[in-house]
Amino acid sequence: MEADLATANAVAPKLSFAFYGRVSTEDNQDPESSLQWQLSRARTLIAPHGGLIIAQFFDIGQSRALPWQRRPEASQLLAALKDPARGFDAVVIGEPHRAFYGNQYGLTMPLFTHYGVQLWVPEVGGRIDPDNEGHEMVMSVFGGMCKGERNRIKVRVRTSMKSQTKLEGRYLGGRPPYGYMLGDLGPHPNPAKAAAGKRLHGLIPDPQTAPVVQRIFAMYLDGYGLHAIGERLNRDGIPCPSAYDRARNKHRDGLAWAKSAIRVILNNPRYTGHQVWNRQRTDEVLLDVDDVALGYTAVTKWNGRERWIISDKPVHEPLVTAEAFEHVQQLIAKRGRTSTAPQRVYRSHHPYVFKGLVNCGVCNRRMQGSRANGIAYYRCRYPQEYALTNKVDHPRTVLLREDILVTPLDTWLSQEFGELQRRHTVTKILEQAAIGMPVVAPASPSGPTIAELDAKLARYREALDAGADPAVVAGWIAETQADRQIALSRQRLERTGAADGSAYRLTVEEVTAMIEELGGMVAVLKTAAPEDKIDIYRDLGLRMTYLPETKTVRADLAIAPHRWPSVCVRGGTFPPSCGILHTFGQLVNECA
Repeated sequence: MEADLATANAVAPKLSFAFYGRVSTEDNQDPESSLQWQLSRARTLIAPHGGLIIAQFFDIGQSRALPWQRRPEASQLLAALKDPARGFDAVVIGEPHRAFYGNQYGLTMPLFTHYGVQLWVPEVGGRIDPDNEGHEMVMSVFGGMCKGERNRIKVRVRTSMKSQTKLEGRYLGGRPPYGYMLGDLGPHPNPAKAAAGKRLHGLIPDPQTAPVVQRIFAMYLDGYGLHAIGERLNRDGIPCPSAYDRARNKHRDGLAWAKSAIRVILNNPRYTGHQVWNRQRTDEVLLDVDDVALGYTAVTKWNGRERWIISDKPVHEPLVTAEAFEHVQQLIAKRGRTSTAPQRVYRSHHPYVFKGLVNCGVCNRRMQGSRANGIAYYRCRYPQEYALTNKVDHPRTVLLREDILVTPLDTWLSQEFGELQRRHTVTKILEQAAIGMPVVAPASPSGPTIAELDAKLARYREALDAGADPAVVAGWIAETQADRQIALSRQRLERTGAADGSAYRLTVEEVTAMIEELGGMVAVLKTAAPEDKIDIYRDLGLRMTYLPETKTVRADLAIAPHRWPSVCVRGGTFPPSCGILHTFGQLVNECA
């Protein structure tokens, strides 16, 4: 009997496991060592059962508050569950505190059960039984403990930072404000950290930029406005903050002083020598009100002055006196809007039909709409000081009349999309598309349908009408609209038979159908109201560039964005933007 049992155990199939673990930046741990000890716990659990780990999924730098669908490695694991040829029969987790947060276990375990994949954790001594109430309770308790631990850490950290700012005036990190630089203030006050060689840092005046800050405050107190101060600094060749420190401001153009940079300096209380914390906060808001399982997203907001934490006494050398700073704040409040009532949104009675569609050919900046004597213009007013500072040969003001552009543009569009010209337009689009690389379809065509996304958009609009936060709802709408464009692309790929990932190019039939659809839109341009023309031009992907030297406008009509996205999204490469270029010759005779 014993020999038969040993033979049966020898031939019994062994379970193949996939391992999942996570380490966040909040833990201040080495990812490699964290991976190894979590793997060690997992192997100790499955070793008596002859289990073998054949795949690893390990998230690094991902918060535990993120649901599995939004963690890179965890989402790949969930995708692998759907594959019958995944190669493993079970998933083992070495530390459930790092894997499940809040109610994430209850949202994830049904997927394992549905696809017939076991889940093993050390806390239950092996495989979780989905029908066992004790197992369910244990995992739910661990999720709640994980959430409570994160909240306690958050409270402790914020309380500590508040105390260190108010009582000690300690510099808590971050980028030093313009006018200051980091200086060494001696050993760290914590003996253990001091023994490890860590130093305490604080703000000291920057010899080059501190006088500029003092000059800005003095000029504002003398009656200069923000724009006048910027012009004077640009004229004197003083680099703006982003130009002075290009290494940390690569995302900014660094051209010249702007009013926003001066306003930030005038509103920063750190120049009085006091340490300030909590000027901003990070709120966690639902990513999707219709799908709570997607979790939260972080939104940074400015706090009111009553919530700032300011040190009790000065802790670094001030650049302005407290009295001067308060006087500046009073002047800013006096010159700004004095009413506390909500600002009323006014809609223009004379909409600009090319709003946001016209760029200046000299500086490539978007031209702004303006009116004079009842005539609509598009204006690019590039400050002279900006031009001198950056050696740009730019006219003081560039003007383009709207009325002399509408008729030639509508005529050109009617010709290009008219029945007599459509064949020629199709040929031009195919020639331009042939220049690009072959298009490859996304590897995975799964996702929400267009009908589902339309239903979500309708619910978001209802929430907006019911009084929901416009900023939050706008983010949901933008994301859903992007998903809808992807769904349209996916639908097209499935229709053209390219959903298997093979390369394809636009066909004559596809472009012809597209032109016929757009032709119906263009046909109503001449009789459409201005506010309706705006939508048609944008749907056509119209972009215009005005060249003041030759008094010509170049129109670039991007066809592809009307129907399909023209960017890489989630691993898929979609059709490039197929455009029609046209130049209107000598449109403007007077440009002052």
